[in-house]
Amino acid sequence: MDYSAILSETVQKIKPSGIRKFFDLLGDRKDVISLTVGEPDFMTPYHIREVGIESLEKGRTFYTSNNGIPELRVEISNYLGRRFGMAYNPKNEVIVTVGGSEAIDLAVRALVNPGDEVIIPVPSFVCYGPIVELAHGKPVFIETTAKDDFKLTPDALRAAITPRTKLLVLPFPNNPTGAILTHDELEGLAAVLRDTDIMLLSDEIYAELTYGTRHTSIATIDGMWERTITVSGFSKAYAMTGWRLGYLAAPAPLVTEMHKIHQYAIMCAPTTSQLAAIEALRNGDEDIEMMASEYNRRRKYIISRLREIGLECFEARGAFYVFPRIGDFGLTSDEFCQRLLDEKGVAIVPGNAFGDCGEGFARISYAYSVDHIKTALERMEEFISELKAGK
Repeated sequence: MDYSAILSETVQKIKPSGIRKFFDLLGDRKDVISLTVGEPDFMTPYHIREVGIESLEKGRTFYTSNNGIPELRVEISNYLGRRFGMAYNPKNEVIVTVGGSEAIDLAVRALVNPGDEVIIPVPSFVCYGPIVELAHGKPVFIETTAKDDFKLTPDALRAAITPRTKLLVLPFPNNPTGAILTHDELEGLAAVLRDTDIMLLSDEIYAELTYGTRHTSIATIDGMWERTITVSGFSKAYAMTGWRLGYLAAPAPLVTEMHKIHQYAIMCAPTTSQLAAIEALRNGDEDIEMMASEYNRRRKYIISRLREIGLECFEARGAFYVFPRIGDFGLTSDEFCQRLLDEKGVAIVPGNAFGDCGEGFARISYAYSVDHIKTALERMEEFISELKAGK
């Protein structure tokens, strides 16, 4: 049977994730030191796991309301207010989702008509473009640069806007670069948007992982709340990746429409995960601070060490990634990373997996122990020394 004639043309045109494509090359190799995955190396804090275990033992395994357990939505609303100064009604302005990725998908599908343009700063996480394409929209990529600290600037945003622009994706703190946007920088973007009807999708999954500057949510900037869908989740801040739980917060008229998609596609997020998330929000602030402090220690070490090795490395101030320049050795990003894997057993992700402008860079995750990072960078230093020697 010729499946290519049967399958959706839209789906067939979408490329597989560049991150997973490279990660899959590792296979079952035991000798490889990987710095590829954006997943905390911490276990989910025990008090959170304990609530999940108890929920299973007590048989709390039934469906919840479509938008999530009411108690959890209250805690999400309280958390957003307490930590970031945002105000949302838990009854009709919050949806609990299966990870932040579902929340992004809901937002795009609820807003985008065929042919609508969605502005996406790159380098950025790999899901935004394909999700827009699945909704028959048109991704419009704005290339950010190391010169601008990989930040979206008002001038670049203004230049990308057309009559077809429907949505701006704001992926800060940023994966893969670690870039953040300050309050004043967000104000500059808001000034461009205020006289338009362009909506905002603010992906704030790394909001708790900023270093030296507290994260500002663009929904708190004057005139932005009514146009912003804020997306976040529990994977990064609480080390709950496998629990697959996220959420979105937005004005009620938007939530009403996104709820339709959610109830037909998903029905509800896992009950056990929702109950554990209530505990995380109520009693997890100290866990966040502990993990963020350790990530910051690793961040400082890895940036310093990469610079010692001789790589130009942007000062990442968010998430748990660095994005060093590797384009000075006559190799593409793919070639550099493939040879580093083959010759030294160290796995990092080519920068072009996150957009064409990522060519010449690589993403390195520091969601690993310092000992793990040290060993990987020692091997990487050997590799670079050999490249410089012409080997």
